[in-house]
Amino acid sequence: MKVTHRQQLLLAVVLAIGAVAIFIAPDARAREKQDDPAVERARKQVRMLDDLYKTAIVLITTNYVEEDTDLAAGDAFQALFKVMKDKGWHEVRLLDATGEPYDEDNAPRDEFEKQAVKKIKGGESYVDEVVTKDGKPYLRAATAVPVVLEKCVMCHSHYADVPEGQAIGALGYIVPIE
Repeated sequence: MKVTHRQQLLLAVVLAIGAVAIFIAPDARAREKQDDPAVERARKQVRMLDDLYKTAIVLITTNYVEEDTDLAAGDAFQALFKVMKDKGWHEVRLLDATGEPYDEDNAPRDEFEKQAVKKIKGGESYVDEVVTKDGKPYLRAATAVPVVLEKCVMCHSHYADVPEGQAIGALGYIVPIE
């Protein structure tokens, strides 16, 4: 079969368009995810929840935790996190970044949590990723948790030598994108 110049030209154009689609489309999809208003709303919700939880735990620890026999604020928040998940609002859990979790359940479980903790230990304060679970989009996010109070060492003695402001953990979020 003889291929004409016109057919060669057409084939070259089709291949060029295909190459452009392969190499540029993923970047366009990534930009689309970044600019997606629903993703931005989910990020804003994570920031609000993060401020709420961290402010509340500091206030509770400051005003109500006096001795090591008092209910640890972290335990109270674990119960709160469970209620939020059970009601279908969002998921949040404590993630250890020290390698010595206060509770083994706080150890990073999956690749996102492990990478987020690694990045947070490297100095990042926020990490996120859009994922699909059961056909629905979710924002996975993690935010740094530094030691902020001397009272923290009442329950977490291994934080005594941690420099102020250094992340000892993270809050890991899974928020529906709507």
